[in-house]
Amino acid sequence: MAASAGGVHGVAVLLDGLGPELPVPVLLVQHLDPRHRTVIAEVLGRRTGLSVKLAEQNERALPGTVYIAPPDRHLLVDADGVLTLSDSALVHFVRPSADPLFASVAGAFGRGAIACVLTGTGKDGAMGVAAVKARGGTVIVQDPRTAEFSGMPEAAVGTGAVDFVLPLEEIAAVIRGLVEDKRQ
Repeated sequence: MAASAGGVHGVAVLLDGLGPELPVPVLLVQHLDPRHRTVIAEVLGRRTGLSVKLAEQNERALPGTVYIAPPDRHLLVDADGVLTLSDSALVHFVRPSADPLFASVAGAFGRGAIACVLTGTGKDGAMGVAAVKARGGTVIVQDPRTAEFSGMPEAAVGTGAVDFVLPLEEIAAVIRGLVEDKRQ
């Protein structure tokens, strides 16, 4: 999942709709200012039944937990669900960036991958959703007309690699359905 400007509200709505029994982990890139200590895990944790935390190096992603990329670190995952934090180059002028996360999810989980792009400025996430789609995964994008900031959703839709373009309030139900379908 990826968001930027306006994202905390959008992410909170989506996480709340996923429910506390989600049988998969959620990996989140929310563009954050690296010059300040972040309280995003605490803020989101109060708005969802899921466990929410900043991701840690070499941590195994567990079901029902939201792992947030720390400020100024890219978040990646391998096929065993082990998380890696990277301080490699900025992507689209940001770190963390959705594109490296989505590319790693695509490589690790292929058809089982679900990428979701929410409100935000810029085009972060567009290359990553193309990677997810190319590996057989599913791509969901918040309807740019309903996003607080339409840049990221519009860039993702512009790739032609999107399966669902939905209002924010409808995304969680689709994700829950996809998770159940992909687990069978």
